[in-house]
Amino acid sequence: MQGVAPVDRELWDALTVCGHLVPKGSVFAFLADHRSDLFPEAMFADMFPAAGGRPSVPADVMAAAIVLQKLHGLSDRDTADAVRCDLRWKIACGLALTDNGFHPTTLLYWRRRLSVSARPNRIFDVVRSVIAQTGVLAGKMRRALDSTVLEDAVATQDTVIQLIAAIRRVRREVPGAAEMIAVLCSAHDYTDPGKPAIAWNDPQARAGLIDALVGDAQRLLDGLGGWDLDAGGAEAVGLLALVAGQDVEPGEGSDGTDGRWRIARGVAADRVISVHDPDTRHVHKSLHQRTDGYKAHVAVEPDTGLVTDCTVRQASGAQNHEAAVGVQLLAGEQPGLQVLGDSAYGTAEARVALADAGHDAVIKPIPLRTVIEDGFTRDDFLVDEATKTVTCPAGHTVAINRARGAKFGIRCRDCPLRARCTTSKNGRKLTLHEHDSVLFAARRHAETPEFQEVYRQHRPMVERSIAWIVRGNRKLRYRGTTKNDWWLHQRVAAINLKRLIALGLDNIDGIWMIPATA
Repeated sequence: MQGVAPVDRELWDALTVCGHLVPKGSVFAFLADHRSDLFPEAMFADMFPAAGGRPSVPADVMAAAIVLQKLHGLSDRDTADAVRCDLRWKIACGLALTDNGFHPTTLLYWRRRLSVSARPNRIFDVVRSVIAQTGVLAGKMRRALDSTVLEDAVATQDTVIQLIAAIRRVRREVPGAAEMIAVLCSAHDYTDPGKPAIAWNDPQARAGLIDALVGDAQRLLDGLGGWDLDAGGAEAVGLLALVAGQDVEPGEGSDGTDGRWRIARGVAADRVISVHDPDTRHVHKSLHQRTDGYKAHVAVEPDTGLVTDCTVRQASGAQNHEAAVGVQLLAGEQPGLQVLGDSAYGTAEARVALADAGHDAVIKPIPLRTVIEDGFTRDDFLVDEATKTVTCPAGHTVAINRARGAKFGIRCRDCPLRARCTTSKNGRKLTLHEHDSVLFAARRHAETPEFQEVYRQHRPMVERSIAWIVRGNRKLRYRGTTKNDWWLHQRVAAINLKRLIALGLDNIDGIWMIPATA
């Protein structure tokens, strides 16, 4: 059942005895004064539908502890220690100096209750409603979009380890699979989680092991065909099928029907890198720096630094691209925003979606590339959508075909500008995007002084908010998109609250306010 905060203060109440030691304007002092205003008991009542049982820790105490935990990036054990031993935490949570706090598993208990509830991000939603009530964003019609890499909480696994781990998971999750594995699978002892003992410096030995493991996986999948599986079993079998196919290809001289396999040349575009966290992916921090993890996406009001929305997504896949996610983060905003972003958000589809929503895109265009140094780009050609024609820098005009292509062919043969235009023996060919005019206009707009002034002044501010989020928290603690998305929302809620307090947040007669000077 839900715990209830005591009405009367205890003799050794931390706030009464030591409250003067906590600086005014700090998050600790704010929670001490407004903890129950921000997180009333009714806010968590749906998490405890049963009236019986042992009372939980009061909701305002746990909510305050969760906010402080996410703000300081502590583990459950360190958080419990801080509540028990740190005067500031005791004051913020409304505890007595002699209070022993709670066991670290209480935080896990609350996470699980929140995760299965109808509103797992309610703490984030409450802080966002406070932002709305203060009116601090009223009239602020800019939003900056950005993303950052968060490192995963698991080790990257090679093909051998993934295959063994996936078969072992099927063995655990599917009743009767252990007996089938004992009969059909002989490449490894699947009661052993380690790697097989082979000469790993021998290419033929490695190739033979991969071939045998994939063969085991295929026989097991065939044997399980038609079985009635529960949710856990179906997920384990599906993961095995994915792992068994993503890193391998038919062996040399094989047509794929004789059961001979080898490690594929190249890497699958959406490769699963750990069976313990199937959502994590390879992701590039830069052109030459790669890590493994997720991407955190945020929308920020640049003047205040407040995050208006956020999400964690897989680091690969078109649906998880910055441009697609950025548009989604602005879905609840009123029309008329000036949206700032780097070139990752500059796709034609994103620009069209923002225009349809009534927003103005101040987004860096995707740079044009050419195989010839100082050669002609798309923008050196005159495209006339009305007549469906393209005119090249030399003055040759051709029609745009149904596939949105324009071929200059023999016109390039004796053209004096050929050396700056194409190296193809068939002449220059342009392939125009469906929204080519949108991209062309964006490139022209980016060259104007107005664009440069707004972009340089306001776009970098989002990086400050990103820095606040990842400071000491670049490495994730949880597995899976859902849990890490929950973590990001709580982290952002804590940072937003700290920012609001710095702006002068106060609760007067039940109404959240910020001084007009803020």
